[in-house]
Amino acid sequence: MKSNLLSNIYNPADLRLLKEEQLTQVAQELRQFIIDVVSVKEGHLGASLGVIELTIALHYVFNTPEDLLVWDVGHQAYGHKILTERREIFHTNRQIDGISGFPKRSESIYDTFGVGHSSTSISAALGMAIASKLKGDLDKQHVAIIGDASIASGMAFEGLNHAGVTDANLLVILNDNAIGIDPSVGALKQYLTAVKEGKNPKKNNMIKSLNFDYSGPIDGHDFPTLIKELKRLKDIKGPKFLHIVTTKGKGLQQAEENQVKYHAPGKFDALTGEIHLKQEENLPPKYQDVFGLTILDLAKKNEKIIGITPAMPSGSSLKFMMDELPDRAFDVGIAEQHAVTLAAGMATQGMIVYCNIYSTFLQRAYDQVIHDVALQNLPVIFCLDRAGLVGEDGATHHGVFDIAYLRSIPNMIIYAPLNEIELQNILYTAQLGLNHPIAIRYPRGRGVIPNWEVENFGHYKKINFGKAECLKDGTEVAVLSAGTIGNNVIEALKECPNSEAIAHYNFSFIKPLDINTLNTIFSNFKTIITIEDGVKKGGFGSAILEFAASNNFKNDIEILGVPDEFIEHGTVAQLQQLCKVDVKSLINLFSNGSK
Repeated sequence: MKSNLLSNIYNPADLRLLKEEQLTQVAQELRQFIIDVVSVKEGHLGASLGVIELTIALHYVFNTPEDLLVWDVGHQAYGHKILTERREIFHTNRQIDGISGFPKRSESIYDTFGVGHSSTSISAALGMAIASKLKGDLDKQHVAIIGDASIASGMAFEGLNHAGVTDANLLVILNDNAIGIDPSVGALKQYLTAVKEGKNPKKNNMIKSLNFDYSGPIDGHDFPTLIKELKRLKDIKGPKFLHIVTTKGKGLQQAEENQVKYHAPGKFDALTGEIHLKQEENLPPKYQDVFGLTILDLAKKNEKIIGITPAMPSGSSLKFMMDELPDRAFDVGIAEQHAVTLAAGMATQGMIVYCNIYSTFLQRAYDQVIHDVALQNLPVIFCLDRAGLVGEDGATHHGVFDIAYLRSIPNMIIYAPLNEIELQNILYTAQLGLNHPIAIRYPRGRGVIPNWEVENFGHYKKINFGKAECLKDGTEVAVLSAGTIGNNVIEALKECPNSEAIAHYNFSFIKPLDINTLNTIFSNFKTIITIEDGVKKGGFGSAILEFAASNNFKNDIEILGVPDEFIEHGTVAQLQQLCKVDVKSLINLFSNGSK
């Protein structure tokens, strides 16, 4: 019986003691280790399985951590983490107080650059390479590993464009598996496919045209070829580009055959690969499906409606519309800036554009929101999925900044629905005609109304713009909530012994605020509590403070929300508790007084 090699590998120095022919066994063990842990603990699966050989080869050939590896996005770095002194704690991956699901500088010297969003690796590694040259460290290697979906992003091209006119010691490895989370799209994907199939003439090589030493494509699962090429490239100066071809989910049949589902499959059987089905009967719908089904229904009735998403058709549920109305629903790839300005261009021509971007990713297109949409007052409908605390993806993915970063922009309407019905109604209302752009923010996960589709779907109601709603009367304290976090307030008030003293107002419109209702509230309640699932600095609570100050109100005001720090990973319930916006914390607050 073979001895287990992985159990004796603490760091890459141990890996480099092995003979090259032993690496195949290490790859098998590493794959199985990841499958065994992720099948129970959940996380990103397919991406890491696809780069096992590459990960081992990189640490085998290069002198890490002195040589610097930068993983793009980072959800493919599980093998890297296990080989770099974290095997024994890998079971804590993505759990509260455990290791991050992405490379993180504060976690390990082997994690050279913190990532989570795509297409940053080339710029970061180039920066490192230029710095090394300035310091006279000419032997240090700098490697960026980027996928075919990420390299199509504008930022990746900016990095390539700059690197091509330097003599920096940079190696860019293109991990080409034809998929990101959903299948890759666009002309670059077609170009790479032609290269892989040998249909593109060598004289047309666009990477060589950018002054890179190009090699490939080679089989990214073939150790002898990989290691030979990496060793050769170590001795070549200047910018280099290695094109490798891999299979996402390699080593687990179901993950290879259904790469979208097994990107992050949840719990599954480690032996068979079968995903453990969750009991989904009589559950509330996912907010993304409320969006996806509603926009499809509306688009069938209104031919001016367009849907746009940057590389998230499944995650946003725009795929419903893409399947039935493909000419009017667009996946533009990992290109948030382009998505926003494309929407703006369409809006100038009278189209009704729903631009669906995760809250954390809209940060990447902030200038376009200001310059191309709001400044021109174009009525683009931004649908910000994954707003608020998203859970195990952690600090890089929490959608907690959108209220603060959008609230300061002139012309921008901000709406946060309390539940599925409000989300459907604002989607309906927006296509009736807007004078300004609007951002509709809603969370990851499920709503609060079981059998919503059966009982409520399609029963549209026009929303009265800029109005707040009193959900519950009270005598002493007014709680003002914005968005779905208001459901925590509703549940907490059911269990408060003094609930008759507490009024609850739903401010779905964060901008513009309902000034008349605010005047009434501040005139009748001594204590005001605001609650939001975004940052307290500059958010909804800040807007209420500004109102109070400008109108000379002296009420006691307490702001609940995300504190002024980056929130790490954990379940949404754990993170809400950390931020003191969970039901139990609210019960304690309401029962004991607000201060």
